[in-house]
Amino acid sequence: MTTNPTLVVSHADVERLLPMSSCIDVMADALAATSRGDALLPLRQVLRVGGGRSAFAVMPAVLGGQHGPAAIGAKVITVFPRNDATPYDSHIGVVLYFDDVHGRLLAIIDASSVTAIRTAAVSGLATRLLANANASRLAILGAGVQAMTHLEAMLAVRPISEVRIWSRGAERCASFSRWALKRFGLTVQLCESAEQAVRDAHVICTVTASREPVVRGEWLAPGVHINAVGASMPTSRELDTRAVVQSRLFVDRRESALNEAGDFLIPRQEGAITDAHILAELGDLVLDPSPGRVSDSDRTLFKSLGVAVEDVAAARFIYERARAEQSGTWIALGGLRPIDESQGDL
Repeated sequence: MTTNPTLVVSHADVERLLPMSSCIDVMADALAATSRGDALLPLRQVLRVGGGRSAFAVMPAVLGGQHGPAAIGAKVITVFPRNDATPYDSHIGVVLYFDDVHGRLLAIIDASSVTAIRTAAVSGLATRLLANANASRLAILGAGVQAMTHLEAMLAVRPISEVRIWSRGAERCASFSRWALKRFGLTVQLCESAEQAVRDAHVICTVTASREPVVRGEWLAPGVHINAVGASMPTSRELDTRAVVQSRLFVDRRESALNEAGDFLIPRQEGAITDAHILAELGDLVLDPSPGRVSDSDRTLFKSLGVAVEDVAAARFIYERARAEQSGTWIALGGLRPIDESQGDL
């Protein structure tokens, strides 16, 4: 019996194989394909653990298949927001990637790093599509892993020269500032309040674990672009109702936003907006940018939830790069039936 090896990709290997600039383009292609209808993308299945905020989630998707080989995969992940105070990431799990001919498991990929990179890459795509071209003043609310990857993504798409950060953990802000100076040569302004950070900012990224608004509409300057990333439950939000009402709203997946996005659902429940407030998916804007920013003074808002096609597209890219480089760890998991030479393949 012979076996075909399965690729196992560590956190460090993901960071090497999936650079941010490449990932932004991979996300653009994946979300455009999804908006064209070239994907199977059910809502994620989420089990709440212990009745609290922690969760176990399964996110399957099939990307493509109408015009070429399909990418089949799923992310299996735990989300424990309180890990912020521990050595562990808040998102831990794996992305499983399969072939579309025999259903063979091709790769097992660290999900923490994929999630961190692809989430920021999608925000980078939204910023590339929606922010004013000369946007240079960035505010980040939250100082965890996503703050780091979001800074990298924003630098990839806009001429960012001023960075402000706010978080409830002052030491985490200081640590982020030291990291940004070492990594990018940027001096980061540490802010005492979220309002101080976002006032007159050109781009805002909210990557907090807050369940209540940390951004208020009266603080937002004309022309600002916001990536709202941290809240992913119907009962949680990072932006107040006014901030959402006054913004042109875009999402990664309309169905997901209508079921999971508290930043949208709570203002709708209040009667402040309707479903029509969602103007387009990002994939729609990749195909046709005209529904996006209309004027320099528009406030634009991208509500990110994260969808499985993003993970599957990232997994395909990582797998193909590892194969081309003949790198990574390969293990034999089986999947082939034994062959009896006298009877053929059984």
